[in-house]
Amino acid sequence: MTKEPILNDHNKEEYPPMHTAEHLLNATMVKKFGCSRSRNAHIERKKSKCDYELPLAPTEEQIKEIEQEVNQAIQQNLPVTACFMTQEEAKGLVDLSKLPEDATQTLRIVQIGDYDVCACIGSHVENTSEIGRFMISSHSYTDGKLRLRFKLK
Repeated sequence: MTKEPILNDHNKEEYPPMHTAEHLLNATMVKKFGCSRSRNAHIERKKSKCDYELPLAPTEEQIKEIEQEVNQAIQQNLPVTACFMTQEEAKGLVDLSKLPEDATQTLRIVQIGDYDVCACIGSHVENTSEIGRFMISSHSYTDGKLRLRFKLK
């Protein structure tokens, strides 16, 4: 029997479908706009929000495309898997800039098919088919920051 590594404590119990949808949204934003993953996120069961640093406000058409691209990823029924690796091993694979200073040397890496991979300690679904429909409920852009509010149906 393989012993699971000791990781940092996790102080929040996420709603797995919404938390996994956040991963897909982050990956979509990185692919579409070349920005970093959200630095400020509030993920809840009924509604959530993520903030992204962008030099220009996206058009209404681009907002619709974000929603469509996340839903296309959901509809691919992608497996959600996790593995453990050291920070050194993860360096070229994932962005480690959001890790807390006291992060353990062993990280949990969550992968969603070939769509997203990141270090994460939270709860996720096993397959994107469990998420439901992703909807951007509102958005705003101020001082180089895009705030997306979203929910699942």
